[in-house]
Amino acid sequence: MGDAINQIGQRILDILKVVVIPDWGQLIGLLPIFLRVGVVGPLFSLIALLWFIYVVRKPRARIPYVEPQPVPAPIEDGQPVYPAGEPYCAFHQLIYPPGTTTCAIDGRDLTVRCPKCDTGRMAYVDTCSNCGLVLKIEPRIRALQSTGPPPGGAAAA
Repeated sequence: MGDAINQIGQRILDILKVVVIPDWGQLIGLLPIFLRVGVVGPLFSLIALLWFIYVVRKPRARIPYVEPQPVPAPIEDGQPVYPAGEPYCAFHQLIYPPGTTTCAIDGRDLTVRCPKCDTGRMAYVDTCSNCGLVLKIEPRIRALQSTGPPPGGAAAA
């Protein structure tokens, strides 16, 4: 019985010997893995985090607003053709952006053709005198870029 107890004690000491007295050759062999995990990994993570912060916060290029310019009216059969619902200057044969009421060259009142009955009227008048169509065209919004997500934090789909 004493030999059995000694053998059990010897086995326990052999198992504890591996833990208490490590094999330094094997631990030195694991040193490159510890360096990668403990030093290179956190450095790489820090570089990736800094790059992400830079990309998110970097200044964006501003697009300057360019005021829409009048364009010459197309000529068909020797006569200018003006689109319905858009202001135009018949004297200078120019088509202006929607919402414009006076000629940029000499300040004359612009004309608009009614899209329903093709009757001409002054651009500052909102209602056609012939058919009663209300054609009120407001100037376009001048914002070119969004100011952020909509209120409430949810992005529009």
